[in-house]
Amino acid sequence: MKPRRNIEIFSLSFLDCICCGFGALILLLVLSKTAEPVIFEQYSEDLDQHVADLEEQLTELHGQSHVLNRELVRKKQQVALEIEKVARLQGELSSMQSAHLASRSEAAVQNTIEGQLARARQTLSDEMRRLQSRESLPLRPQDATIAGIPVDSEYIIFIIDTSGSMLTYGWQLAEQKLTEVLDAYPRVKGLQVMNDMGEYMFRQYAGRWIPDTPARRKAVLERMRSWQPFSNSSPVEGITAAIQTFHADDKKISLYVFGDEFTGPSIQAVLREVNAINRKDVHGNRRVRIHAVGFPVQFARPEDEQVTGVRFATLMRALCEQNEGTFIGLASITP
Repeated sequence: MKPRRNIEIFSLSFLDCICCGFGALILLLVLSKTAEPVIFEQYSEDLDQHVADLEEQLTELHGQSHVLNRELVRKKQQVALEIEKVARLQGELSSMQSAHLASRSEAAVQNTIEGQLARARQTLSDEMRRLQSRESLPLRPQDATIAGIPVDSEYIIFIIDTSGSMLTYGWQLAEQKLTEVLDAYPRVKGLQVMNDMGEYMFRQYAGRWIPDTPARRKAVLERMRSWQPFSNSSPVEGITAAIQTFHADDKKISLYVFGDEFTGPSIQAVLREVNAINRKDVHGNRRVRIHAVGFPVQFARPEDEQVTGVRFATLMRALCEQNEGTFIGLASITP
């Protein structure tokens, strides 16, 4: 029996295997460390490109946002135009429903109409007497009227339609009528000029009276030639604004409305509103007289397009009668 051979654990072969294993590990580490910067660099470049793409998308979104905002503004403008169109159609419907009020012939609208409540005797106030005496101006007779319009007021307000139709066809005549009315009042305590939307001719005098001086009157007539504020072709806003702002128990005021059409929805609603804000005093008199001059601009159109002109005449005739004034319908737009 052969004796067993002793096995050496740390033999040369074992050491060779160990060395080879360690060498392989070191080689792997060296290779991985060498490739790592390349990988990081590539990843950084990809990230930069991604950021650039996102920034480009953000710029595109901003551009689209501006386009959408402009589109939204355009849509809002279209909606406003549609609302205005609906209001105009409602006004025409109301006019048709009130046909019995608007059945007056065109000839009757174009003729001069004196208000039924024009008084036989219109006395001048003591203050007006004093002012006229001081200026050495002749006193008007106590029953003085001009074309049926009482001229006993101490303050006057003009409400002038500045719509396109008036500016284009009736403005020269409006300037002439403004001059004539001013001449009918040689001296007053104060005056004011607004358009049919309630916008003041002179904003520095907004909410207060313009002093009545020759220079101020000249300035009003000169400003009239180039005055073109926005108008919705309805005198209601200007009338109500004037009464609410200047109505006073201690003042006698005349309001003159120059216009050619009424596009509002209801005549009766306007009469009720004005009656509520221009109530009678203890003596049964209105503190603000309302006079109107109708310009026959709309009657140059075909008959089926004259509705707003007829409605203006109907409204102002009733409004002047209710507020102790006079409505005058001009027969021609030629000065």
